Amino acid sequence: MVVQDQPIEVEFCTLGMFIIGMVYFVPQRWDVDSQMHCYSDDIDFGGSRPSVKNILGGAASFAVVGARLVSGSKYARSVSWIVDVGSDFPAETLDVIKSWNTSCVFREDPSRLTTRAWNGYHPDEKRDFKYLTPKLRLEPEMLSDSQVWSKTFHMVCSASRLHDILQRRDELQKAGKAPSAAHASKRPIFVWEPVPDLCTPEEQDKFFAANQVVDVVSPNHMELGMMFDHSGWTEKSQESQQLVQRITDSGIGPDGNGMLVIRAGKDGSYAYSKSAKIWLPAYHQPDAEGATPVIDPTGAGNSFLGALAQGMVTAGREPFQVIDSVLSNSETWKKALESWGNYQHHPMALICATVAAGFVVEQIGVPRIDADGNGEELWNGTEFTERVRLYTQRLLRTLEESPQRHTLVN
Repeated sequence: MVVQDQPIEVEFCTLGMFIIGMVYFVPQRWDVDSQMHCYSDDIDFGGSRPSVKNILGGAASFAVVGARLVSGSKYARSVSWIVDVGSDFPAETLDVIKSWNTSCVFREDPSRLTTRAWNGYHPDEKRDFKYLTPKLRLEPEMLSDSQVWSKTFHMVCSASRLHDILQRRDELQKAGKAPSAAHASKRPIFVWEPVPDLCTPEEQDKFFAANQVVDVVSPNHMELGMMFDHSGWTEKSQESQQLVQRITDSGIGPDGNGMLVIRAGKDGSYAYSKSAKIWLPAYHQPDAEGATPVIDPTGAGNSFLGALAQGMVTAGREPFQVIDSVLSNSETWKKALESWGNYQHHPMALICATVAAGFVVEQIGVPRIDADGNGEELWNGTEFTERVRLYTQRLLRTLEESPQRHTLVN
């Protein structure tokens, strides 16, 4: 059974998979292959952190959380996605998803198990990931007609699948099934997260070909390095900068003015176009004693990109109003925006993405949604726009102190 509840106009849709995860913190000298299926509560992890089960996860869940944080309750129904529900789907997980009030398509199939995966974290931060049940990959033909006409798409896939959405839209257009909304005649925004396993030198040609179709391409710093046979990517490396130049010169997007966004974990993000570049630090920074509220980075990159996609169609709404109220008098910020030309909303969307990722790392799994006494929406006890304000105020200080650092001027 498929349960659909679509809004008139979808602004964000992800083709990421929904996964229920199991998280284990493994001790030294632990044989992952022989132990990963032994996931009862009585495993001895040698004094490491306790295991956690039934974690709402997967690229889809985290990307939707990011988009949902930016959309706010007013535009919650514009965030759309697909969740495949198997016979073992936990009731509490369903309750969490419904609390977000997104336009979610639940596809129920009692003949199969829900897609589940195993995450193993080692003391040296190395991560192991394996599926425990057969995965059900989402294909563009599985999207509802409303979802196909989304303003933005978050995609975690191989390069070969990026053309399918446009082809589906063309088919609907020819069949007279295009919506009357003005955005139906506009090309959607594609935010592409390359599949980590396909970030190899053998995939370089496909990578550059896919870049011509998408508006944002965003590997993390390790994945970008691996694709070009390097140990990693670092902003201060001349070789890394030459690589950025090569990618932006080759053109991103149909007009060549798209954006390369390198997600660098605790070091924040680096965004580049042909004409502009900017570095934004991560939301959470260690205090003087080195303490940090970061619990688990799983899903932060997905949520960053979901928020970025939603942010790219958020101009004029409350998050952007907050950013503008803080930074509008900064000459450094004005000059930075000017370098982005017709894409001055991109740095603001990146700020929203940075703040959204900050919510996701504060616990294992997704942040908690609630409401205060006045009915205002809270995530982990705070309003999203309030965190946007706090982050932007901090950014203003560092912009004035070290403008070259943020605008990546040598």
